[in-house]
Amino acid sequence: MKGSGTGRYHAGWHRAVRYVAQRMLLRPVVHSVTRTTVEGLDNLDGLERPFVVVANHSSHLDTAVMVSSLPRDVTGHLAVGAAADYFYAKWWKKVATSVFFNTYPIHRNAGAARRGRKGLTQRLVNEDVPVLIFPEGTRSRDGRMRPFKPGAAAICVARNAPCVPIALLGAYDAMPPGRSWPVDGRPRVRMLVGRPMRPRPGEKTREFNDRISARVRTMLEMQTPYVVADSAPPGGTDHRRDQTQEEAS
Repeated sequence: MKGSGTGRYHAGWHRAVRYVAQRMLLRPVVHSVTRTTVEGLDNLDGLERPFVVVANHSSHLDTAVMVSSLPRDVTGHLAVGAAADYFYAKWWKKVATSVFFNTYPIHRNAGAARRGRKGLTQRLVNEDVPVLIFPEGTRSRDGRMRPFKPGAAAICVARNAPCVPIALLGAYDAMPPGRSWPVDGRPRVRMLVGRPMRPRPGEKTREFNDRISARVRTMLEMQTPYVVADSAPPGGTDHRRDQTQEEAS
Protein backbone atom coordinates (compact mmCIF):
# COMPACT_ATOMS: atom_id res chain seq x y z
CA MET A 1 0.00 0.00 0.00
CA LYS A 2 1.28 3.45 -0.86
CA GLY A 3 2.03 5.65 2.10
CA SER A 4 1.91 9.40 2.49
CA GLY A 5 4.64 11.05 0.44
CA THR A 6 5.72 7.92 -1.43
CA GLY A 7 3.40 8.02 -4.44
CA ARG A 8 6.12 9.13 -6.85
CA TYR A 9 8.14 5.99 -6.15
CA HIS A 10 5.27 3.85 -7.45
CA ALA A 11 4.25 6.02 -10.40
CA GLY A 12 4.46 4.48 -13.86
CA TRP A 13 5.02 7.87 -15.49
CA HIS A 14 8.08 8.43 -13.31
CA ARG A 15 9.52 5.02 -14.21
CA ALA A 16 9.07 5.89 -17.89
CA VAL A 17 10.85 9.22 -17.47
CA ARG A 18 13.69 7.53 -15.57
CA TYR A 19 14.05 4.90 -18.27
CA VAL A 20 14.70 7.61 -20.84
CA ALA A 21 17.00 9.53 -18.49
CA GLN A 22 19.01 6.51 -17.33
CA ARG A 23 19.20 4.37 -20.47
CA MET A 24 19.07 6.87 -23.31
CA LEU A 25 20.87 9.84 -21.76
CA LEU A 26 22.98 8.78 -18.76
CA ARG A 27 24.20 5.40 -19.99
CA PRO A 28 25.79 6.68 -23.23
CA VAL A 29 27.53 9.43 -21.28
CA VAL A 30 28.88 7.06 -18.62
CA HIS A 31 30.23 4.67 -21.24
CA SER A 32 31.72 7.48 -23.33
CA VAL A 33 33.80 8.84 -20.44
CA THR A 34 34.66 5.54 -18.71
CA ARG A 35 35.30 1.91 -19.65
CA THR A 36 32.74 0.37 -17.32
CA THR A 37 32.46 -3.38 -16.90
CA VAL A 38 29.94 -5.34 -14.85
CA GLU A 39 30.67 -8.73 -13.30
CA GLY A 40 28.41 -11.09 -11.39
CA LEU A 41 25.02 -10.31 -12.93
CA ASP A 42 24.13 -13.99 -12.69
CA ASN A 43 24.13 -13.48 -8.91
CA LEU A 44 20.90 -11.52 -9.34
CA ASP A 45 18.94 -14.44 -10.84
CA GLY A 46 15.66 -14.85 -8.97
CA LEU A 47 15.96 -11.60 -7.02
CA GLU A 48 12.55 -10.26 -6.00
CA ARG A 49 11.42 -7.01 -4.44
CA PRO A 50 11.93 -5.57 -1.95
CA PHE A 51 15.69 -5.65 -1.61
CA VAL A 52 18.44 -3.34 -0.41
CA VAL A 53 21.47 -2.60 -2.59
CA VAL A 54 24.64 -1.47 -0.80
CA ALA A 55 28.01 -0.41 -2.19
CA ASN A 56 31.25 1.24 -1.18
CA HIS A 57 31.23 4.96 -1.95
CA SER A 58 34.19 6.96 -3.24
CA SER A 59 32.85 9.07 -6.10
CA HIS A 60 29.78 10.91 -7.40
CA LEU A 61 30.23 8.57 -10.36
CA ASP A 62 29.14 5.58 -8.26
CA THR A 63 25.38 6.02 -8.55
CA ALA A 64 25.52 6.87 -12.24
CA VAL A 65 27.48 3.69 -12.97
CA MET A 66 25.05 1.52 -11.02
CA VAL A 67 21.71 2.85 -12.28
CA SER A 68 22.92 2.89 -15.89
CA SER A 69 24.51 -0.57 -15.81
CA LEU A 70 22.40 -2.80 -13.55
CA PRO A 71 19.58 -4.75 -15.23
CA ARG A 72 16.31 -2.96 -15.80
CA ASP A 73 14.42 -5.34 -13.50
CA VAL A 74 16.71 -4.13 -10.69
CA THR A 75 16.68 -0.41 -11.47
CA GLY A 76 13.06 -0.11 -12.64
CA HIS A 77 11.72 0.58 -9.12
CA LEU A 78 15.00 1.35 -7.36
CA ALA A 79 15.06 4.42 -5.08
CA VAL A 80 18.42 5.91 -4.16
CA GLY A 81 19.17 7.40 -0.76
CA ALA A 82 20.80 10.82 -1.17
CA ALA A 83 22.24 13.23 1.39
CA ALA A 84 19.51 15.80 2.03
CA ASP A 85 21.98 18.53 2.98
CA TYR A 86 23.72 18.26 -0.41
CA PHE A 87 21.27 16.99 -3.01
CA TYR A 88 18.13 18.61 -1.60
CA ALA A 89 19.62 22.00 -0.75
CA LYS A 90 18.74 23.50 -4.16
CA TRP A 91 15.59 22.85 -6.17
CA TRP A 92 17.44 22.05 -9.40
CA LYS A 93 19.59 19.40 -7.69
CA LYS A 94 16.46 17.86 -6.19
CA VAL A 95 14.72 17.73 -9.58
CA ALA A 96 17.76 16.43 -11.47
CA THR A 97 18.54 13.66 -8.97
CA SER A 98 14.86 12.69 -8.85
CA VAL A 99 14.66 12.31 -12.63
CA PHE A 100 17.94 10.47 -13.11
CA PHE A 101 18.27 8.53 -9.86
CA ASN A 102 14.83 8.40 -8.19
CA THR A 103 16.34 9.78 -5.00
CA TYR A 104 14.85 10.22 -1.58
CA PRO A 105 16.41 12.35 1.18
CA ILE A 106 18.60 10.88 3.90
CA HIS A 107 19.27 13.33 6.73
CA ARG A 108 22.81 12.91 8.01
CA ASN A 109 22.26 15.32 10.91
CA ALA A 110 20.31 13.76 13.78
CA GLY A 111 18.33 16.93 14.47
CA ALA A 112 17.38 17.32 10.82
CA ALA A 113 16.36 13.67 10.69
CA ARG A 114 13.94 14.18 13.58
CA ARG A 115 12.42 17.22 11.87
CA GLY A 116 12.51 15.69 8.39
CA ARG A 117 11.35 12.51 6.73
CA LYS A 118 12.79 10.08 9.21
CA GLY A 119 11.97 6.48 8.42
CA LEU A 120 11.39 7.00 4.70
CA THR A 121 13.76 4.16 3.82
CA GLN A 122 11.75 1.77 5.98
CA ARG A 123 8.47 2.97 4.50
CA LEU A 124 9.69 2.48 0.94
CA VAL A 125 10.93 -1.05 1.64
CA ASN A 126 7.66 -1.87 3.41
CA GLU A 127 5.90 -0.79 0.20
CA ASP A 128 8.12 -3.14 -1.87
CA VAL A 129 10.29 -0.35 -3.27
CA PRO A 130 13.94 -1.52 -3.40
CA VAL A 131 16.52 0.99 -2.20
CA LEU A 132 20.19 1.77 -2.82
CA ILE A 133 22.17 2.91 0.21
CA PHE A 134 25.83 3.79 0.69
CA PRO A 135 26.42 2.53 4.25
CA GLU A 136 29.62 4.57 4.73
CA GLY A 137 27.36 7.62 4.89
CA THR A 138 29.56 9.80 2.69
CA ARG A 139 32.20 9.49 -0.02
CA SER A 140 35.64 8.27 0.94
CA ARG A 141 38.21 11.04 0.60
CA ASP A 142 41.10 8.68 -0.12
CA GLY A 143 39.42 5.82 -1.99
CA ARG A 144 39.54 3.42 0.96
CA MET A 145 36.33 1.89 2.25
CA ARG A 146 35.21 3.17 5.64
CA PRO A 147 33.18 1.28 8.30
CA PHE A 148 29.55 0.71 7.39
CA LYS A 149 26.82 2.39 9.39
CA PRO A 150 24.09 -0.10 10.40
CA GLY A 151 21.05 1.51 8.73
CA ALA A 152 20.92 -0.74 5.66
CA ALA A 153 21.44 -3.86 7.75
CA ALA A 154 18.69 -2.76 10.17
CA ILE A 155 16.22 -2.42 7.30
CA CYS A 156 17.08 -5.90 6.05
CA VAL A 157 16.75 -7.44 9.52
CA ALA A 158 13.42 -5.71 10.20
CA ARG A 159 11.92 -6.78 6.84
CA ASN A 160 13.96 -9.98 6.28
CA ALA A 161 14.87 -8.41 2.94
CA PRO A 162 17.87 -9.52 0.88
CA CYS A 163 20.89 -7.26 0.66
CA VAL A 164 22.74 -7.04 -2.67
CA PRO A 165 26.42 -6.21 -2.02
CA ILE A 166 28.24 -4.30 -4.74
CA ALA A 167 31.93 -3.44 -4.91
CA LEU A 168 33.03 -0.55 -7.11
CA LEU A 169 36.62 -0.43 -8.29
CA GLY A 170 38.22 2.45 -10.15
CA ALA A 171 35.51 5.04 -9.55
CA TYR A 172 37.68 7.01 -7.13
CA ASP A 173 40.51 7.31 -9.64
CA ALA A 174 38.05 8.06 -12.43
CA MET A 175 36.34 10.90 -10.58
CA PRO A 176 37.74 11.64 -7.10
CA PRO A 177 36.05 14.08 -4.72
CA GLY A 178 36.51 17.65 -5.89
CA ARG A 179 35.99 16.87 -9.57
CA SER A 180 32.74 17.55 -11.38
CA TRP A 181 33.64 15.36 -14.39
CA PRO A 182 35.69 12.17 -14.86
CA VAL A 183 39.37 12.43 -15.74
CA ASP A 184 40.43 12.17 -19.36
CA GLY A 185 41.29 8.89 -21.04
CA ARG A 186 38.16 6.81 -20.32
CA PRO A 187 39.41 5.29 -17.04
CA ARG A 188 38.30 1.77 -16.23
CA VAL A 189 35.54 1.26 -13.67
CA ARG A 190 34.48 -2.21 -12.52
CA MET A 191 31.22 -3.04 -10.79
CA LEU A 192 31.22 -6.37 -8.97
CA VAL A 193 27.75 -7.66 -8.05
CA GLY A 194 27.77 -10.17 -5.21
CA ARG A 195 25.16 -12.76 -4.28
CA PRO A 196 22.25 -11.40 -2.24
CA MET A 197 22.64 -11.92 1.51
CA ARG A 198 19.84 -12.46 4.02
CA PRO A 199 19.89 -12.05 7.79
CA ARG A 200 20.28 -15.36 9.57
CA PRO A 201 17.61 -16.44 12.07
CA GLY A 202 18.16 -14.46 15.25
CA GLU A 203 21.01 -12.43 13.72
CA LYS A 204 21.32 -8.94 15.18
CA THR A 205 21.71 -5.81 13.10
CA ARG A 206 25.34 -5.29 14.13
CA GLU A 207 26.25 -8.85 13.16
CA PHE A 208 24.56 -8.62 9.78
CA ASN A 209 26.14 -5.23 9.15
CA ASP A 210 29.56 -6.74 9.87
CA ARG A 211 28.89 -9.54 7.38
CA ILE A 212 27.77 -7.12 4.67
CA SER A 213 30.81 -4.91 5.21
CA ALA A 214 33.13 -7.92 5.16
CA ARG A 215 31.56 -9.19 1.92
CA VAL A 216 32.04 -5.88 0.09
CA ARG A 217 35.58 -5.51 1.44
CA THR A 218 36.44 -9.06 0.36
CA MET A 219 35.12 -8.45 -3.16
CA LEU A 220 37.22 -5.28 -3.34
CA GLU A 221 40.36 -7.03 -2.13
CA MET A 222 39.89 -10.15 -4.27
CA GLN A 223 38.53 -8.10 -7.19
CA THR A 224 35.83 -10.65 -7.90
CA PRO A 225 32.10 -10.93 -7.15
CA TYR A 226 32.53 -14.65 -6.48
CA VAL A 227 34.01 -15.05 -3.01
CA VAL A 228 34.40 -18.07 -0.77
CA ALA A 229 31.18 -17.34 1.12
CA ASP A 230 29.21 -17.73 -2.10
CA SER A 231 28.02 -21.18 -3.05
CA ALA A 232 26.34 -22.39 -6.20
CA PRO A 233 22.53 -22.17 -6.10
CA PRO A 234 20.32 -25.19 -6.81
CA GLY A 235 20.63 -26.02 -10.46
CA GLY A 236 24.22 -25.12 -10.40
CA THR A 237 25.64 -21.85 -11.67
CA ASP A 238 29.38 -22.11 -11.15
CA HIS A 239 30.26 -18.97 -9.21
CA ARG A 240 33.96 -19.51 -9.79
CA ARG A 241 33.40 -18.62 -13.40
CA ASP A 242 34.21 -15.03 -14.31
CA GLN A 243 31.02 -13.72 -15.89
CA THR A 244 31.88 -10.30 -17.26
CA GLN A 245 29.58 -8.07 -19.26
CA GLU A 246 31.59 -5.41 -21.04
CA GLU A 247 29.93 -2.64 -22.97
CA ALA A 248 31.19 -2.16 -26.48
CA SER A 249 33.72 0.64 -26.51
